[in-house]
Amino acid sequence: MAQKIVTIYTDDLTGEESSEAATHTIALDGVTYEIDLGPDSYDKLLEAVGPFLKAGRKTGRARKLRKGAVSGDDTAVIRAWAKENGYQVNDRGRVPADIREAYQKAL
Repeated sequence: MAQKIVTIYTDDLTGEESSEAATHTIALDGVTYEIDLGPDSYDKLLEAVGPFLKAGRKTGRARKLRKGAVSGDDTAVIRAWAKENGYQVNDRGRVPADIREAYQKAL
């Protein structure tokens, strides 16, 4: 007998199913949160927190969550900075090295 397993990804903000939903990590006042967001909801998050991230200070490098991944906070900051500075960057996936380098130089 064959078995089929179906995984349904859901945007935690809208409740809508999305094949593009990804998990993002947010930390505030020592409490870490995880939220699954589709690209549109992620853009809303970046618009809301972008000015605060830009004005804030980094307290250290992003910690490794799993092999090959960094915390959502680090990539969210870089993506927000890149968009504000005219770079084209995808809403998910790896942030290109040239954008990471430009971000580091701008700090």
